[in-house]
Amino acid sequence: MKVDVLNTDGKSTGKSVDLPDAIFGIEPNEHAVYLAVKAYNAAQRQGTHKAKEKGEIKASTRKIKKQKGTGTARAGSLKSPLFKGGGRIFGPRPRSYNIKLNKKVKSLARNSAFSSKAKDSQIKVIEDFSFEAPKTKAFKDVLNNLEINNSKSIFVIGEADKNMFLSSRNLKETKVINLNELNIYDILHANTVVLSVSAVEKLKASNS
Repeated sequence: MKVDVLNTDGKSTGKSVDLPDAIFGIEPNEHAVYLAVKAYNAAQRQGTHKAKEKGEIKASTRKIKKQKGTGTARAGSLKSPLFKGGGRIFGPRPRSYNIKLNKKVKSLARNSAFSSKAKDSQIKVIEDFSFEAPKTKAFKDVLNNLEINNSKSIFVIGEADKNMFLSSRNLKETKVINLNELNIYDILHANTVVLSVSAVEKLKASNS
């Protein structure tokens, strides 16, 4: 699939890149996408929840009342889950929510997401660019030129660029991310995926 390469003014550079069908032209696998999104969301959970159980409560071990003759149930400790301030029965414990996905499933999910965006004409390719210093206004001008300033977008670049990241950080509707850190949730969440030429070349190399 041939796509024109745009410059920061939003105009064609006269060049084009070939987006491989193996990445941008497959039939999307919805189940693989579901598994990848599920794994991403699960990984966002800290898993640091903790409630004290009976053995972890600090309280007197004196018997509360005599065993018989009170007309109520037996009670031997303030730590009992039946009393206020007592331990919790089977309370939450720290755990990891990470879900393991095979590399092939991850790759299929990513390619499915890219193919879905390509099918809906939501992918743009832009020449590699950078800023001499962090400037939000400069990045906003690029968004305006590409006509994506009023929608959610993601810029996928080949190498980490601090100035580009800082320039986009205050803009809620867009995000700059290094290709190595790209995840399927970011692809699906964006209305437009803007790929740099270097990112496209790296995608081709990783899929070969």
